[in-house]
Amino acid sequence: MSNAAHLRQQIDHDIFDYQQLVACLSQYSKPRDKIHKLLSRGELIRIKKGLYTFGEPYRRGPLCRELMANLIYGPSYVSLDYALSYHGLIPERVEAVTSVTTGRSREFDSPFGAFSYHHLSKSRYTVGAVLEQAGDVSFLIASPEKALVDKVWKDKRFSGTSLSAFGPYLLEDLRIDPVRLASLDGKRLKAVDRACDSRKIRLLVRYLSTFRENGHA
Repeated sequence: MSNAAHLRQQIDHDIFDYQQLVACLSQYSKPRDKIHKLLSRGELIRIKKGLYTFGEPYRRGPLCRELMANLIYGPSYVSLDYALSYHGLIPERVEAVTSVTTGRSREFDSPFGAFSYHHLSKSRYTVGAVLEQAGDVSFLIASPEKALVDKVWKDKRFSGTSLSAFGPYLLEDLRIDPVRLASLDGKRLKAVDRACDSRKIRLLVRYLSTFRENGHA
């Protein structure tokens, strides 16, 4: 049995950290040398320092990039453009996984694509994440409402100083599906609005309320 196959029997998940890996290689006098050999043969792949996955022949299924994003840098959860695409609000497929964090903004390039993290204050971060399930793994991602609020808040190109500006921005610039826009949960939006305490977000919530009332739902 190969070393990777032996590790596969001991490690349940496809993504794991350095501590788990070293614990499974404790019978070796130099586990770091063994890890280096496994990496050089492609039996292990380093996602970032301290975070690994198996080479493709040893994986049990497709890797969940959303979970990977949660693990690469934290505390964080997926949001902004990637979450808007995930929830079907925008038509584009977004390749880079975008997240929000209470830490400083960071970017990571990995063998599985780019991951970016955008700083939010703790009060704005703590409201709006939901736990999603993908097969046998779960990950944190912004609700559709929070993903949109995060996008509007972080988009420096859009000042959002007048109510009339939101229609062109949401429907033309971001190309958000009007049906999906009208279906956003008003209670969730108000909860996020209270946490943000921002005139820009208050105007967004007012616009969305008027949008539904005008028969777009």
